[in-house]
Amino acid sequence: MVDWKLRPASMADGEAVAELRAVVLRADLQRLGRYDEQRVRQRLRDGFTPAYTRVVVVDGAFAGCVALRPAADAHWLEHFYLAPHLQGSGVGTAVLRELLERCDRAGTLVRLNVLQGSAARRLYERHGFALEAEDPVDVFMVREPNVAGQHT
Repeated sequence: MVDWKLRPASMADGEAVAELRAVVLRADLQRLGRYDEQRVRQRLRDGFTPAYTRVVVVDGAFAGCVALRPAADAHWLEHFYLAPHLQGSGVGTAVLRELLERCDRAGTLVRLNVLQGSAARRLYERHGFALEAEDPVDVFMVREPNVAGQHT
């Protein structure tokens, strides 16, 4: 597997994250008839909170990001994007596992939403996320904390 690490995000990472989001979500958004070249970036800019975001670094370079935002009853896993050339390399699984282990230790429920038809849904299901609700565009998933460490 590729050697990776997480580092805290800063406001300076915002544009790199917005560009990666546009690349990663393009095919799914186009398939759903929802791709807009400007909006896909602006939605990230409007919701980018460095305090909850970590940057994935591979070989010293920006390779992705993930946010874990606290909410009233859970943490929201958001903005989980990985450079296309690293998808399928095990990095996304390793990053997700690390974040979920933190949530398990804290006994925290985790929620997320993924686009309908996205291949990322299978990754989340393998890590214990279950369907909570869906609409024509989004699938909302939830994962109970695993204090026994049974999720892989």
